Amino acid sequence: MTSFLPKNCTIPQLQDLLSSSVAPRPISLASTIDSKGNPNLSPFSFYNIFSTNPPILIFSPSRRVRDNTTKHTLGNVKETKEVVINVVSYDIIQQMSLSSSEYPKGVNEFDKAGFTMLKSDLIKPFRVAESPIQMECIVNEIKPLGTGRGAGNLVICEVMKIHVSNSVMMDTKTIDQEKLDLVARGGGSYYIRAKEGFLEIPKPLRALGIGVDMLPHKVRNSSILTGNDLGILANVQIIPNQHDIDAFWNCPERKVLKNNLKTIEDIHLSAKNHILKNEVHSAWCILLK
Repeated sequence: MTSFLPKNCTIPQLQDLLSSSVAPRPISLASTIDSKGNPNLSPFSFYNIFSTNPPILIFSPSRRVRDNTTKHTLGNVKETKEVVINVVSYDIIQQMSLSSSEYPKGVNEFDKAGFTMLKSDLIKPFRVAESPIQMECIVNEIKPLGTGRGAGNLVICEVMKIHVSNSVMMDTKTIDQEKLDLVARGGGSYYIRAKEGFLEIPKPLRALGIGVDMLPHKVRNSSILTGNDLGILANVQIIPNQHDIDAFWNCPERKVLKNNLKTIEDIHLSAKNHILKNEVHSAWCILLK
């Protein structure tokens, strides 16, 4: 393993290490205006949700690593204390990238990137009409993290109104993640199309699972079952009892399976296959054979 002390790294090297390690990151397409009403649009991947009540988003227009200058977005939110956070879907990824170009102050990135300016309801900055979700925000606080190259500036935004395209809404009034088709940022020039990498993992039970520490020794120390497999097994409330195990093995169709499980490796491989099919109870009964 190669290890690094931040104080011994150059700023560009440290930025590459951090942005490549903390990824993928959601992208905020931030729309602001200056005190004279000039629009500005710029994407930020140092961004996330930090509170539901109150609804708080934070993004960070960092000082440029190249020359320690700051972005127009930072100056604008200092002046007006308002911003629209527009989410970035796959359909607008190229336009979003174009809007990141460092045009001179006063140049409208909406025009340069081919975006449509949509009037907001509660604040002055415009929404991006092509974005499937737009959030009108007031800026509660701006917290600078330093004055050197690469230093962040936390823009703490309170969401005042959320606009969601009907094209990504389900009948339950929740958002369809597949239809939303978000993109996210990696290190360097890498991006990810989120829906191509989605994994749906059931949340832990409201009633506590038994935990990995309560798994049988032979299961916990298996050379075949992975940490993910153990996590799934440990998310049950109770381990099958002998009655459950007998009922499982007394089914005639499992006779061949039973005869094929001759070693501990056979048992663990079979259990793993059932875990992959989300048949956790069956996996447990096989492991406790």
